[in-house]
Amino acid sequence: MRNPERLGRRAFLKVAGVGGAVALVGSALPGRIAWAAALTKAQRDKLTPDEIIRLMEKGNERFRMGQKTTQDYLAQQKASAKGQYPAAVLLSCIDSRAPAETIMDLGIGDVFNTRVAGNVANDDILGSMEFACKISGAKVVLVMGHTACGAIKGAIDRVQLGHLSGVLAKIQPAVDATSYQGERSAKNYGFVDAVARKNVELTVAEIRSRSAVIAELETTGAVKIAGAMYNLETAVVHFLPSAPRR
Repeated sequence: MRNPERLGRRAFLKVAGVGGAVALVGSALPGRIAWAAALTKAQRDKLTPDEIIRLMEKGNERFRMGQKTTQDYLAQQKASAKGQYPAAVLLSCIDSRAPAETIMDLGIGDVFNTRVAGNVANDDILGSMEFACKISGAKVVLVMGHTACGAIKGAIDRVQLGHLSGVLAKIQPAVDATSYQGERSAKNYGFVDAVARKNVELTVAEIRSRSAVIAELETTGAVKIAGAMYNLETAVVHFLPSAPRR
């Protein structure tokens, strides 16, 4: 009998196409899933937003448990060369220690990923997200911050440096809105991480309020907007509770 831990991505895609991915990635199968080819449109379309988030959680579990990835990037590159059907669009920080695809064991063609210091939104990023969801069919919009974020520290310290000043100004509302009992400084990592989480929450709210396209898709259930925090020390991606739609 084949060991389920050695199932390839091709097997995952076959099961997803027949009966949905949840049965394969649920708690009954604790081992890793090594994906070997890119998602097709039909396979992506069968997944729900919650199932896609669960795949991210399971991928992060494999990563933080030190399970060696068996991603076949060359096979994924060849399979996706003539078309892409990513399941999600991510907004994450440029920090070199927090590469979203790696820490959630994702492959080529799985997700769109926009990266900017402090994972803040602007018109260009919102437009990219609208393309990802409305045109390309991505079902999850994920904003991911991380602990010990340098951009958050810079915003707390009100750093002024060329174009960086404008980026940090977008984080300032999170600094001001963070309730914290203790030293409110960039030297206090508890405060830094609290601001980082608040910044994720405010960015999620901003996407909803500024993008009528994505907000409408969320209202119909076609898209889910979510937030997450990545812990640099523990390697855990913690998905934040969903905020109520307004």
